[in-house]
Amino acid sequence: MGPGAGAGATLDGVLASFGVAVQYLGLAQAGAGSGVWPVVAGRVAAVVLLLPGLWRHAGRFRQPPQVWGKATATGAGAALALLLYLWAAQRQMLSVVVLLASLYPAVPTVLGLTLLHERVSTRQTVGLLGAAMAITLLTLG
Repeated sequence: MGPGAGAGATLDGVLASFGVAVQYLGLAQAGAGSGVWPVVAGRVAAVVLLLPGLWRHAGRFRQPPQVWGKATATGAGAALALLLYLWAAQRQMLSVVVLLASLYPAVPTVLGLTLLHERVSTRQTVGLLGAAMAITLLTLG
């Protein structure tokens, strides 16, 4: 990784986190009678937002069909997670939802460790410990 690459990755992470937060806040505002439409609208908005970048860099996104299948399955899993979040938010179960959603940053890290045999950096260790402390504090009330 060259100089300045870490800053770009950090900015990408911050922007992605902001997008996720806006999405969760928007779903929390959806009324009980809204059905699945808030999730559908969010998924469509995400695709519309990403299409110009995909179009501009189409050559970099040429992949075998298996990769596109896996990407589609990942997107479907994310949509299912958002539907379950919406369902829980509409039933006033946010304390459970917030705790489970807070686990998200640890999941890709653990998958990277177990499946890709990545090594944990000091920053990641601090982040995982911070997540563990936050989860502990949330469960204690």
